[in-house]
Amino acid sequence: MADPDFFFALDLSDESQFDRMLALLSEAVLRHLGYDSASAVALTMEIRTALSAGTTAGRMACHVRFSAACGTLAMAVRYADGPAWETTRRLPAK
Repeated sequence: MADPDFFFALDLSDESQFDRMLALLSEAVLRHLGYDSASAVALTMEIRTALSAGTTAGRMACHVRFSAACGTLAMAVRYADGPAWETTRRLPAK
């Protein structure tokens, strides 16, 4: 039986106001997908770094996306007026 596809996204009007919430959500999504605690924290830090780069550049509103399909996780952070950050990782073996 194939692993089910997964998609989770959110739009934030001001990322800096939701930093703690986003960290908790990211870790929960990653744990749901099977990552151990250390891996979930490390991936969440990558997302936070991408978000920090956007807020440092004066950007506020952003779109954060997690999607999993065919054994691969894709994560993206997009600001309407700036470059996107994207990365992929293999999903953990079950």
